[in-house]
Amino acid sequence: MAKTEDAQRSILEELTTAVLVVDERSRIVTLNHAAETLFRISSRQVLGQPLRQAARGTGLLQELVTAALRTGGAYTQRERRLPLHAERPVTVDCTVTPLARDRVLLELAEVDRHARITREQHLLSQNRAVQELIRGLAHEIKNPLGGLRGAAQLLEAELEGEPLREYTQVIIDEADRLRKLVDSLLGPNTPPRREPVNIHEVLERVRALVEAEGAEGEHEPIVRDYDPSIPPVPAEHNHLVQAVLNLVRNARQAAGPGGRVTLRTRTQRQFTIADRPHRLVARIDVIDDGPGIPAEQQEQIFYPMVTSRSEGSGLGLPIAQNLVSRLGGLIECVSEPGHTVFTIWLPMETEHE
Repeated sequence: MAKTEDAQRSILEELTTAVLVVDERSRIVTLNHAAETLFRISSRQVLGQPLRQAARGTGLLQELVTAALRTGGAYTQRERRLPLHAERPVTVDCTVTPLARDRVLLELAEVDRHARITREQHLLSQNRAVQELIRGLAHEIKNPLGGLRGAAQLLEAELEGEPLREYTQVIIDEADRLRKLVDSLLGPNTPPRREPVNIHEVLERVRALVEAEGAEGEHEPIVRDYDPSIPPVPAEHNHLVQAVLNLVRNARQAAGPGGRVTLRTRTQRQFTIADRPHRLVARIDVIDDGPGIPAEQQEQIFYPMVTSRSEGSGLGLPIAQNLVSRLGGLIECVSEPGHTVFTIWLPMETEHE
């Protein structure tokens, strides 16, 4: 009997659908990891508590539970928006089913989740297409650049006057700059060497670098909202530093003087990155209160040379996306005026696991 219950519990924990059971007084009897993630609660803290008290935005669920207990019938609500989180409502399909002993089963499937998976697959396909395009262009660009640079060096050796050599040095410097530009777009040549990385150490290093770049008093200090319980993540330290640095620099520039940038870390269970499920992922949010990204540009921001700033290169985001994707992760963006969030998702298990 105990083995059967353990097996049932194991299956329940593997479900991506949020599952809760409440009693006749709407007190939570059990919930799975997906429910903890959806409601952002811990089972250890809420077991035995009334549903309304345990999680915000559950008024509709309470009404359905009451109706199911009164009539003995099951109810289903499609695409209902629940204000479960302060930053955004969640759209779910909800089924409420009466059980024996005056208990009620609630099943909530995020409708947004399917749209998110499709969007992530598009981002990864976009990143792969960009990298293939850049590799092809790199070959066509780097060979003529090498010849151009070599010819300029030979010409410089034949020139006697220093003023004339200034012109050949301009050619050499510009050829080197273009080569570095292509190399930065291609990303590292070697596969990432994954090792346990403390993401908060990475964030603190980036925070120190970015705050040192600005004049004293020009910007508000970067706000930190960390979950200190997050264990080390298997990643390439330098790659992760560079990716986060690109995002934080963009956020600081978008927020402008007096604007606020926040770094937030969380974990999420039973999470899918594109079409690959993970038991546990780390989430790094880079949040700014700037004017936001224009809606027509949000689908293109991870393409090279796409930028809304005249002084911007348009390379920071595609480079960051490439570095994170090499770690099996993904960068997503949600933006509206006054609230832009770039989220890095990183798997917390190794490839072997």
